[in-house]
Amino acid sequence: MLEEDSARSARFVAFSVDAFLVSGKSVTFALVLKENMEKDGVIIVSGGMDSITLLYEKLDDIALGVSFDYGSNHNAKEIPLAALHCERLGIEHIVIPLDFFPQYFKSSLLEGADAIPEGHYAEENMKSTVVPFRNGIMLAIACGIAESRGLHRVYIANHAGDHTIYPDCRAGFIDAMSKAMTSGTYEGVGICAPYTNISKTEIARRGKALGIDYSETWSCYKGGDKQCGKCGTCVERKEALSNAGIADTTEYEDSKFVADEKSPDYPHAAYVVVRVQPCRQQYKDR
Repeated sequence: MLEEDSARSARFVAFSVDAFLVSGKSVTFALVLKENMEKDGVIIVSGGMDSITLLYEKLDDIALGVSFDYGSNHNAKEIPLAALHCERLGIEHIVIPLDFFPQYFKSSLLEGADAIPEGHYAEENMKSTVVPFRNGIMLAIACGIAESRGLHRVYIANHAGDHTIYPDCRAGFIDAMSKAMTSGTYEGVGICAPYTNISKTEIARRGKALGIDYSETWSCYKGGDKQCGKCGTCVERKEALSNAGIADTTEYEDSKFVADEKSPDYPHAAYVVVRVQPCRQQYKDR
């Protein structure tokens, strides 16, 4: 916590000194501070609401955006949006193909639009959209990239609404994976997952404060010309934007569809007691 406060103070002082420099005075102190503000993270960025919000929220810390093309129905829709936002923010972006996924992994997300169930995430049939250990694989690859580039953090935008059906989005998994990554790298690479215990509505509220245009994000698992408005991710998207007081300008195939069950605007009760380490805590001794 102390290091987080110090980092924030350093950033504030650097901005203050920059303003001071406009009047033509000493530059030495500002240059030293800016060297200590080097970007130190990789973000797994899909092009969806959550990862794009995290991209903007942590842009001062992110050196590289990584998207994974694993053969899902919607990769072709979301990855260009990830690239768009990274380019807009001046962040390098790469796409890593994982084209073996459809051959070896079982998920409706890899089987075409017709296989995607409609309704709310909380419904049992949504479990068919789980791609086994997807986040674990992506985090492992991002960890190796971070190690190769001398970076120390991997950002991921899992959130509390994912806990119900995605085991590799839960706090216990993220914490264990972070410890494994830190133990298995010379650089002590760890995970920063600040949304683990907050809802998608809270993420949308943060995005609203940041001025993000969510029409430039993709959620729909079906991957059609327009977002369907009926699948679990579309329903959750519409609820989050509505709850956050954001006008939803997304073009949906069915904008009027409403799921029978509403998602709670709070973390899933079974997992809120598990807390992920603060993002910088594991780096204090390096």
